[in-house]
Amino acid sequence: MITPLALREKAETQAARLPALLARAEQLAGAVLLGEHGRRRAGMGDDFWQYRPAQIGDSRRMIDHRRSAMGDVQFVREREWQIAQSVMLWVDQGAAMRFASSDDLPSKAERARVLGLATAILLIRGGERVGLTGTRLPPRRGNAQILRLAEMFTEDAEQDYEPPEHRAMIPHARAVFVSDFMGNIDDVKTALTKAADRGVRGVLLHVLDPAEEAFPFRGRTIFESVGGTLEHETLKASDLKDRYLARLAERKAELQHLCGVAGWQYGLHHTDTPAQSGLLWVWRALDGGRART
Repeated sequence: MITPLALREKAETQAARLPALLARAEQLAGAVLLGEHGRRRAGMGDDFWQYRPAQIGDSRRMIDHRRSAMGDVQFVREREWQIAQSVMLWVDQGAAMRFASSDDLPSKAERARVLGLATAILLIRGGERVGLTGTRLPPRRGNAQILRLAEMFTEDAEQDYEPPEHRAMIPHARAVFVSDFMGNIDDVKTALTKAADRGVRGVLLHVLDPAEEAFPFRGRTIFESVGGTLEHETLKASDLKDRYLARLAERKAELQHLCGVAGWQYGLHHTDTPAQSGLLWVWRALDGGRART
């Protein structure tokens, strides 16, 4: 049982992280903020979108007489279709995400949290409802929701690999999963299958450290999980490289296949590349474009 003193120390540690996480996410979101997140279609809404020539079937009330008076053609003033939707986030908090191969690089957890929170900031400022998968934080709007998300993103899970949360998925909503996806692939399959059954479409961002792609280890090496539950010692680490890279390629292929079946988009992001590139990919993927990985 955790003592009050230990609980207080943990709370103070998490509170200390909060301003830094918020500042980085705000700065990152500001770099790619595209204004109001309207759905670029004509429909019910308050914001002007475009003029178009009047067509058969248009009501006379739709005619913009001021614009039409400028020429011989009657024009209709169309508004932008803006429908707030729910977007659910899952950012892996497992211990394995706290790995960084160099002090000059952010950990996978740090990068995943900044990208997740920056995505939430962009969506909420665009009028969307954002929350977490599961039941802890349902989708809502507003700056208070951003603070709640930031607070929850500072929490660390004890287990090495955290399975994707798939409970309480809102039908026909959108979702964003951010993780290294090094855990049990069946957990990912279950989550995406349940999402697809509820009509939930989304994006899966695979975050890896560059060392996990290159496997630069040689000689005697002790591999230990961040959570301390797994350990493997080898005298010739280079002998493991081909098998490891084959397994990694297999995992990427499995994730891409699962995304394809579920109607999701798969993206790969490395912690030695700018965070802005990852956020842009997620943003464009959520907006319906075929983002490049």
